[in-house]
Amino acid sequence: MSNLLAHWRLRRTVNDRLADTAQWHTGLTMPSHRISSVTTNLAWLPDHHLPVAATLAHADDLIGQVGELLFACQSESDGLFELREASDGVVNRAVVASLTPIPRKLPMLVADALVALRGALEHTLFAEIEHRDGALGERVAKLVEMPARSTRADFDEWKERRDRKGPPSLSASGDLVCSIESLQPFQRVKSPADHPLARLTSYTNHAKHRTPAVAAVMLPVVYREDQLPKSFADLPQRDERPLQVGDVVFESPVGDIVPLTLHPTVGLNRPGTDLWPVLMHELRDIAEWVRMQAVPRLITGGDPPTDALPASFDISVGHDDERRAIAEGSHTTGFDRQLTHLTAAKTARPGLIEIVGMTPGAPSLDLVRRWVDHLTDEQAVEMAERLDAFRNITTAADQARAMGVVDGLLREAQEFVDEEA
Repeated sequence: MSNLLAHWRLRRTVNDRLADTAQWHTGLTMPSHRISSVTTNLAWLPDHHLPVAATLAHADDLIGQVGELLFACQSESDGLFELREASDGVVNRAVVASLTPIPRKLPMLVADALVALRGALEHTLFAEIEHRDGALGERVAKLVEMPARSTRADFDEWKERRDRKGPPSLSASGDLVCSIESLQPFQRVKSPADHPLARLTSYTNHAKHRTPAVAAVMLPVVYREDQLPKSFADLPQRDERPLQVGDVVFESPVGDIVPLTLHPTVGLNRPGTDLWPVLMHELRDIAEWVRMQAVPRLITGGDPPTDALPASFDISVGHDDERRAIAEGSHTTGFDRQLTHLTAAKTARPGLIEIVGMTPGAPSLDLVRRWVDHLTDEQAVEMAERLDAFRNITTAADQARAMGVVDGLLREAQEFVDEEA
């Protein structure tokens, strides 16, 4: 066991790698795998707004499909791109030799998810106005919309027309208009175009009138494994642009053997800009804002309640008690599921195979691999997180605690092997 301890004290732990995977692929920390359902009846959500929960669940399902398609692309044998080595006799260069084509379905699913999120806003607003004012005539109904104005002057113009010709609930001094105003892009004074509503409107207008936003392979992070950074913030960031065949991603003197780690991802072009944010990060930002900020504010007229709407519930079947079905829904988002799947595949499962497989008395490596393969993504990540015990070992008690973690994993592996026998 002393060799095992030395091995893990000399290298970064699996838990460090889990956090790094989350950072480098999404720009975010790892999600919680353990909080999956709510226990409230969402008293703030009136019956006439129950359908919006289904719209949000549909959007989350689409985001989950985006994540699954991305994972399939990233898991192909060649990954998202291939490199070749080029040298001029003085410098070796890692050059992009080929790129994996992005499936056509990917930007279409992204567009569908964003349209569903925009629909959640529009449907909430319309349902609230009809609840207050009754059925609307066609002329008045056409004036019901969720605006996205980047200046107060533009919003005042929108507001004035609704005050004159719109339904009573959209009177300029009404509480509903105040809620709408609080959600406008111009509230973000320094960069209204970065506001979630501005982004959502830009993407959906572009998809409806032109084409779905373009997705492309990106390489935001390249680092030397012999010069491990302390954190994501310490990494030099590459230009935010799509990779092109012929791009040089790394250079080193001839004769140097440099172990590299590259973290490719897929970016999404914001229409009309040169910005390429991480695709899943962009979807998560907008979806979270719609679900946890915009929809609750339109419904309650105030700060979002602490008991947030769940990300999803089962909308594939009918429910006699839909409120209860919603309340028992999941807070684990499509973004969370994709990140957990990616983390499990890239770091948690390989780490568990490595640490348990080298433990004295462990089953054969093939049997350990079968044990790890049978775990769910959540189980694999949770077990790998236990190896956090190997960090900051300074006392005999710390060492005993770390070894106890490995012994526990070994017991679980052995139990699986015994059951399989």
